[in-house]
Amino acid sequence: MTLNPEHLTNRYHETGTLDLATVKAFQKCILAYHHANPRPMPWRETRDPYCILISEIMLQQTQVERVKAKYAEFLAAFPTLADLAAAPLPEVLRVWQGLGYNRRALALKRCAEEIVDRFAGQFPTTIEELESLPGIGPYTARAVATFAFGAVEAFIETNIRTVFIHFFFHNRDKVGDREIMPLVAATLDRGDPRTWFYGLMDYGVMLKQSHPNPGRRSAHHTRQSRFEGSNRQLRSRMLRAVMEHPGITALALAKLLGAEQETVQSNLEAMQREGFLCKQGKGMGIRG
Repeated sequence: MTLNPEHLTNRYHETGTLDLATVKAFQKCILAYHHANPRPMPWRETRDPYCILISEIMLQQTQVERVKAKYAEFLAAFPTLADLAAAPLPEVLRVWQGLGYNRRALALKRCAEEIVDRFAGQFPTTIEELESLPGIGPYTARAVATFAFGAVEAFIETNIRTVFIHFFFHNRDKVGDREIMPLVAATLDRGDPRTWFYGLMDYGVMLKQSHPNPGRRSAHHTRQSRFEGSNRQLRSRMLRAVMEHPGITALALAKLLGAEQETVQSNLEAMQREGFLCKQGKGMGIRG
């Protein structure tokens, strides 16, 4: 089933509301595509909140195919929440290598520790409780609550944003999430929110592949900064080097990496504040 985005945009903006027929037609379009074009992913086959949390954290700024392999490796190394909470941070970071954005690994481990300590190992089920965990924002809390516990709650991410801009903001630029969220809520399939959001995400992926990316017309769209030669790349290399050479000094690290000592020192201090590193002898080691 196909819908005319220009017609849908005009109809919505003329009335300011969505009638039931429009909602049903939109839902039918999205779900028909989803069922005809399945995208098998291991985290879609489970309702275990621990597994779903891992996938959601990994999928932030990382392509699905890269996540699939690392997801299996991570679960093999830390099969339960308690295993991750008890694991030494160096081991968690070692398994995480290859995904980048190492702050996500640190946040994931801290989540596991808090759930064990503060919730007696029982995974929190409410959005408020989930948002109280380290590094868990509004989207991740709602995604975990929906995919693990069947919560009926509107949320938005890049692929969902793409779908709504395509259908309801035809030829508009700088579309804000405040305009999109009422539409996400109004079209939500309350009977099966899990399948519905998977369907929206899959449709968004298809739109990015078949159209000039509608997501670029979002007010929140930003181009990802170049990794090569960036400070982010330097931090990644530094972390790997500290893992391989515990107790390494800033001077030795700068020489090893061919970087300015002042830059290395400032990054070491930042990574210590963030919880990655700690003093080890005259140099630095991985915390924990």
